[in-house]
Amino acid sequence: MSEPATAAGTVPGRRAAVLGHPIAHSLSPVLHTAAYAALGLDGWRYTAIDTTAEDLPAVLRGLDLGWSGLSLTMPLKQAVIPLLDEVDDVARDTGAVNTVTVRPAACGVVLAGTNTDVHGLVAALAEGLGARPVREAVVVGAGATAASTLAALRDLGCRTPHVLVRSLGRTAGLQQAAERLGVEPRFAPLDPESSPEVLGAADVVVSTAPAHAADELADALGRTGPGVGGVLLDVVYDPRPTALSQTWARAGGVVVGGERMLLHQAAEQVRLMTGRRAPLAAMDAALQGELAPAV
Repeated sequence: MSEPATAAGTVPGRRAAVLGHPIAHSLSPVLHTAAYAALGLDGWRYTAIDTTAEDLPAVLRGLDLGWSGLSLTMPLKQAVIPLLDEVDDVARDTGAVNTVTVRPAACGVVLAGTNTDVHGLVAALAEGLGARPVREAVVVGAGATAASTLAALRDLGCRTPHVLVRSLGRTAGLQQAAERLGVEPRFAPLDPESSPEVLGAADVVVSTAPAHAADELADALGRTGPGVGGVLLDVVYDPRPTALSQTWARAGGVVVGGERMLLHQAAEQVRLMTGRRAPLAAMDAALQGELAPAV
């Protein structure tokens, strides 16, 4: 990837923020603020702004060169696309933008969208996989993160993952994203009777289901499922660990917490917004400190 057009040090005190609704729970301010401190970016600040899809156009119109960029969470990852000046290939193909960068233009600014979730997924899965190849993979869910997961699995060498969903009638958007990505997922209902067998045979399982939505699957895996040897990434990190992660570990699998994806996608955002290599160790330390249980 190319570096941003402007150097971070030329504009002191720039702003950035994470937008979404609700947003108070976001750990993005912890990660980005730690990065700014480690990089010596005095005066830079990163906040959380509760923003609905209806609010988003007004927020974007207010951006100027005092801003370095935005992080976006739900429900804004798709709603933002028609409001941007540029959207890169990864964001276009997945149909999801989680990062907006602000660049100077002849008249005002250029707002460019990208998707760093794919980078975050690949890097997080690599922590669990090591050098092992990905031949069989399973995605649980069919939303925006599932589309990013298809892109990540493609980059890891798997173009025909299983996709388990509660309703096959709600997969049209994901099927369109798969076509753009050049992958051929195998869709099947999320079923407590048959799904554990599919999960047990996988090298990689990525659950993109919301908090507690995979609890029934975890229960079924614990009762009837086989032993597992693959890597599970559950993108949910609150609650932590999830029921699915706990069951997976007890069955013999490797668990990568959802906070690892969060860390790596944020590191790529820092690189894009500041023009500097993200201080991953400092960001990781801040994240672990935030997630550590109170004593």
